[in-house]
Order: sequence, then C-alpha cells, then structure tokens
Amino acid sequence: MSLSGPRDLSDRELRALAFVDERELVRDLVALTEVPSVSGSDAECDVQHRLAKQLRTMDLDVDLWQVDLEATTSHPDFPGWEAPRREAWGLVATAPGSEGEVGPPALVLQGHVDVVPPGDLAQWEGDPFTARVSGGRVHGRGTCDMKAGVVANLAAARAVLAAGLDLPRTFGLHLVVGEEDGGLGAFATLQRGHRADACLITEPTSGTLTTANAGALTFEIAVAGQATHGSTAYAGVSAFDRYLPLHAALADLQARRNERVDPLMGEYPVAYPLSVGRVTCGDWASSVPDRLVAEGRLGVALDEDPAAARAELEEAVAEAAATDPWLREHPPVVTWPGGQFASGRYDGAHGRALAHLVSAAHADVVAGPPPRERGAPYGSDLRLYSAAGIPTLHYGPGDVRLAHGPRESVEVAELVRVTETLVLSLVRACS
Repeated sequence: MSLSGPRDLSDRELRALAFVDERELVRDLVALTEVPSVSGSDAECDVQHRLAKQLRTMDLDVDLWQVDLEATTSHPDFPGWEAPRREAWGLVATAPGSEGEVGPPALVLQGHVDVVPPGDLAQWEGDPFTARVSGGRVHGRGTCDMKAGVVANLAAARAVLAAGLDLPRTFGLHLVVGEEDGGLGAFATLQRGHRADACLITEPTSGTLTTANAGALTFEIAVAGQATHGSTAYAGVSAFDRYLPLHAALADLQARRNERVDPLMGEYPVAYPLSVGRVTCGDWASSVPDRLVAEGRLGVALDEDPAAARAELEEAVAEAAATDPWLREHPPVVTWPGGQFASGRYDGAHGRALAHLVSAAHADVVAGPPPRERGAPYGSDLRLYSAAGIPTLHYGPGDVRLAHGPRESVEVAELVRVTETLVLSLVRACS
C-alpha cells in the first residue's frame, strides 16, 4: 500500500485495502491486453464473455446480454457508431447490499473494453497485443485506454468483497463495448435500465479528476471535380485543388472556436480541436481526381449544442466554397456519419459530493493533497451517463497522451494508487 503518513482510515477500510495485490493487478492487465478487442471485432465480444466468467467467480449478480443492434441503432437518441458489427454484448455486475436494497447502486465503476487498432506495426516494440512489463510499466495496445482502468475496477470490487465487509448499500460494475466509436455499449446499458446514484469512469486522467469533457462530431466533406487525363490537367478540375481553400477555412474555424474556452479547458493549447484524419482522392495517378472525401472530427465546446457546432462548420465550408466559381456551381456536401459525442459535465450537489468522495479517497491514499480538477478535450461515455441524470466523472490510471499510439503504456505504481482510491470510494459510498 502507498500510504506514507498517518491517515484517519477505519479498520474496515484498511482491511479492504489489504486485498489490493500489485502482482495480481499486473497479471490481470497483461492477460486482458492480450485480448485484441478492437472496436467492432469478434474479440470485442469475446472479452465480454471472458470478463463475465471472471465476475461470476466473485459471486456478483451478472447481467450479460446480447445487444439488439437493430433496435439500439435505430433509437432517435443513438449516439452513432463507426465500426460495423454483427453482434455486441453488454455486461453489468452488481454486489448485493447487506440490507437487501432493491434500488440503484450507490456507486458504479465503469470502463470500456474496446480498443483502437494498433496502426503501423513497425512503430511498435514487438506485438502490440503481447503485453510487456518493463521499467515499472505495462506496455501494449489498450493498456492506457483503458484496460488498466477496467482491471482497477475489477480489483477494487474484488478487494471489497474479499474483505467481507457488511456494506448496507450496493455497488456495481458496467463494462461496455463501442466507446471508441460513439458509445454503443454505454447507451445500450442505460437503455436496459441499469442506473446508479453516481458513476466513476476510470479513463486515464494522470491523477486528476475530469469533471467535464468536450464532445467530438465525425464529419465528412465530399468535393466534386472533373476528371481528365493528367497530361491535359488544364482541361479538367482537380477535386484536390478545390478542397485546399476548404481546408484553410477549417483551420480558421478552429482558431475562432478556441478564442474563449471554459476555465476547465484552459490548460490545453487547443481545447476544441478540429482535425482531418483521412483524405481519399482520385483513383488513378495519371487522372485528374474528380472526387475528394475528407473525414475528420469537430471538437464540441462544453455545454455547446452539437447542432450549433454542426451548423457552424457547414457555414464555414459554404462561405469558403462561395469564393470559388467551380464550388459555387458544385457545392461541397457535408455529412455527419460515425460517432457523435456531445460534451458533458456533472453538476449539482450530487456531482459535487462524488468529486469530494473521490478526492478525499485519493488524498488519503497518496497522503497528500487532493487531485486537481480539469476538463478533457475528447468525447467519452461521461456525457451519456450525465444526460441520464447520473453524476459522473473520470478518474483513472494512465496518461491519455499515450493512448492510441505505439508507446501506449501505464505505470504500475499509478495503477495500484488508483485501485486503492477506488476501494476507499466504494467502501465510503456504500456505507
């Protein structure tokens, strides 16, 4: 345990903390990392069944169900998705309270099990899905985002149960798929009726409390050209050339949208990024391209209506197109496929109570000051739980700057600290 000074911890809290085992945490993270649960893959389903089996051994009440994809994705509030799926599974586990409580859990620990693809394998040191333990860190795809958080959730629940504490309130675990491409799993979990008085999502936060996060809307801009042979390019219209002023307009739009930002987002060089992640253009090297498609993400400001953000981008593209004779006659088409993450934040007395609970637990574990509060520039499941009226925040192991990259890893010591904080949070919330 990482306590370095006297703290006013109860006997029951100390008893639960005694069941946090660093070796067990590392073993479980290594094993979970080696399941290549990329969003939309068969392994995304496999990992849910594997975790359900593990949860049943902990004597938790387990709800493992196949998500009705047709009904879920046709719901008017469905947040969108990008990875095609033939099936998806939801997974919720609940520890019954000693008083036979039938209401929602006092606290739910939530985490997503899907990961992004590894990208260029040549940039990795070894197989991305063969976890390495070195330098006090566990390395591999998904270690930071966010299988370390999932492992911490499981370990915290296991420690509280192993301690045999007589807690009057119940707690739960929500393990979800599809977070990386929109929030399918969290949406399906809430639609199934699973709720809680509060929710703690163990996304990587580097020892801080994330109490709000920006949104992210996937967009697509299609630009038309006129094909001709490359040797007579002057006789055609290059869709690539026509796109360039639109790209400049997007950069200007990003600058305008970041002139003033919420104080929670003030530490980021760009709080609400607008980026183009993929451009597809033409089909033959010696032909003038007659079509370009740019796909990207638009950052949504805290408390901003996503519809207003979409309208602002569409207006910027239309204004840029109006300055070009070809684009005036052949206007670019903006669509919004894929993930649509609204922004979200917790608020009110219940939200502040949750922040105080986790802050105090963290301070007790590190024998130091409480974690600072900030917002996050990326979308997450936080906004879905908040929209459902559940106070929600992020607190988890890892540095998000390492997520989605070939250096992805998490510090073992931080994993232990977070797990201990979760243990104290569960004991106190359920007492």
